[in-house]
Amino acid sequence: MTKNPFANAAAALAYIIILINVITIGGKPIEHNNSLFIPIIMLSLFTLSAAAMAYFFFYNPVLMFFDNKKKQAFELALKSFGAFGGYVLVLIFLIYSGLLK
Repeated sequence: MTKNPFANAAAALAYIIILINVITIGGKPIEHNNSLFIPIIMLSLFTLSAAAMAYFFFYNPVLMFFDNKKKQAFELALKSFGAFGGYVLVLIFLIYSGLLK
C-alpha cells in the first residue's frame, strides 16, 4: 500500500463496503440454497479478507521494519489503525444520525 495511513484505512474501508455490497446483491441466488458451498465460500472470504487487511495495514510497515526503520514502521501501523477507527466512528455516527441510509 502507501505510506499514507489515511489512504491505507480508506482502502480497507472501501474493500469492506464493496464486499458487503457484493454479498448483499450477489448473495440472493444462494440465500435459500442449503449446501456445502456456503461454508466454503464463507471460509474463502475470510481468508481473502485477512490477506487484504494484512496488505492494507502491514505491507509497508513490514518493509520499513526490515529496512531498520522500526519506529516509523510502528508509527505507520498505529496511524493506519487509528485512521481506520476514525473512519468507522464517522460511519457509525452517520448511520445513527440518519444522515446515511
